[in-house]
Amino acid sequence: MASESIHPASAPSRRVVVAAVGAAGLALTLNACGSEDDSSSSSSSSSDSAAGGSVLAKTSDIPEGGGKIFKDSGVVVTQPTAGEFKAFSSKCTHQGCAVTGITNGVITCPCHKSEFSVSDGSVKKGPATQPLPEEKITVSGDSISLA
Repeated sequence: MASESIHPASAPSRRVVVAAVGAAGLALTLNACGSEDDSSSSSSSSSDSAAGGSVLAKTSDIPEGGGKIFKDSGVVVTQPTAGEFKAFSSKCTHQGCAVTGITNGVITCPCHKSEFSVSDGSVKKGPATQPLPEEKITVSGDSISLA
């Protein structure tokens, strides 16, 4: 009778375990960076399907000197001065986090505290070095839509 040597299955190396844990942590971090929630999305049902020309908001929903973030559409709509409406991407140009706040004429990113102007999307405070890209909107009567 021939005897076969039985080799126990080897456990993963320490390097493999550390790499797997690191990759999982990185995935969670990146997912968290882009999933900041803003509860200030419009309460009208049309804001949920704002892409492709659907109405995002009423002009009265956008405060003068401030703005509103539409998380589902990926845009920030601002009203720098009375009757002037602008729109920008809600994705920070530093590392792609979603901006979450608008106060005192400034759009803020929670990840690294970059600040952007509500007037033109320009960087007011880094680490971001590029402005928020402008988005096209149309204002018709009291409705604001993505173009």
